[in-house]
Amino acid sequence: MALDYPGLLVDLAQESTWLREAVSPLSSRDWHLPTPAAGWSIKDQILHLTFFDQTTALAMADPDRFASAATALIELGPDFPGMVAERMRPTPPGQALIDFQNARSALQHQLSAMDPSSRMPWYGPDMSIASCATARLMETWAHGQDVYDALGLAHPIGRGLRSIAHLGVRTFGFAHTLRGLAKPAVEVRIELSAPDDSDLWTWGPPDAPNSVTGSAQDFVLVVTQRRHVRQTSLRTTGAVATRWMEIAQVYAGAPGMGRSPEGAG
Repeated sequence: MALDYPGLLVDLAQESTWLREAVSPLSSRDWHLPTPAAGWSIKDQILHLTFFDQTTALAMADPDRFASAATALIELGPDFPGMVAERMRPTPPGQALIDFQNARSALQHQLSAMDPSSRMPWYGPDMSIASCATARLMETWAHGQDVYDALGLAHPIGRGLRSIAHLGVRTFGFAHTLRGLAKPAVEVRIELSAPDDSDLWTWGPPDAPNSVTGSAQDFVLVVTQRRHVRQTSLRTTGAVATRWMEIAQVYAGAPGMGRSPEGAG
């Protein structure tokens, strides 16, 4: 999949706008509604995005200062995002929205001025600016999904799904090693229908005995751990593909708990 960096930034801006429009009309009480992520409210989801937008901006602008702050956070343990959420929880809803808008606007501007092939530090291995933009898109989509679920809204469908799906495919090995499993030596064929059914997005050899087929949205819901595979219409063939969809995880950090196959939460 060839990189379209300007298009990637447009997709990130679109997801950001949709999420902002979903939470802007909420009452103070609504900001405290629980989301499918256990213990996290709508406000927690927005504050999480804000915090990591700010730390992303810091990593690009001042790598040494970021490294010091990152070390302190990592020392808190694998659940440091939860601890960050606890620290930020006193932020009033109105301020949480303003902070998100400001942090996301500043980050978009910063990303647009960067060479997508340049490198930046992160929590673990460094990464390219293009990978950073993809990660922010994925995080916005995933935490946005929790917000939409909490509000009973459909997640708007955008072309950014393809970049997130591609990230999901690329993290095949990561999902296994994260859980102490050897990366399978076989390839998996992935065939995903585009949101408007106008195209078929494919990865892997056509004759692979292991495959995952279905809609791009279902695949992204699974790799971001917003749905269990059995809650979707994805079809898996072969033991490797079936196991992968049970443990798929596109985001870094500790192994995620995933979602129950019995319900959206």
